[in-house]
Amino acid sequence: MDLLTELTILVLAAFVGFEVISKVPNTLHTPLMSATNAIHGIVLLGGLLLIGPAEGFLTELLLLIAIVFGTINVVGGFLVTDRMLEMFRRRPAPREAERGELAAGEARAADAAEPAPERKAA
Repeated sequence: MDLLTELTILVLAAFVGFEVISKVPNTLHTPLMSATNAIHGIVLLGGLLLIGPAEGFLTELLLLIAIVFGTINVVGGFLVTDRMLEMFRRRPAPREAERGELAAGEARAADAAEPAPERKAA
């Protein structure tokens, strides 16, 4: 294929990708993007396989850029997924010892807030 055909495919793919992503509801955007970013592992693997036999500065530069961006997307996808899953984890219940300390602290605070009773002269 000639260069013009490849550029046309690239531009059309960009427009189709933009249209597809813009139609995704907000509630599904984060899970969808974290999953598709993890797919960039294929780009990363392909770049690593091709950089060995690559010849020429431009080819090596483009492969290096693909490897860097693929790595950023893979790591970012997993970080977003981890953060999203963290939102759904239950927080651990306070331990009994902490509950006892909390109750004692509240009692001390309540005692400090009350004025001391006045003593009657004998």
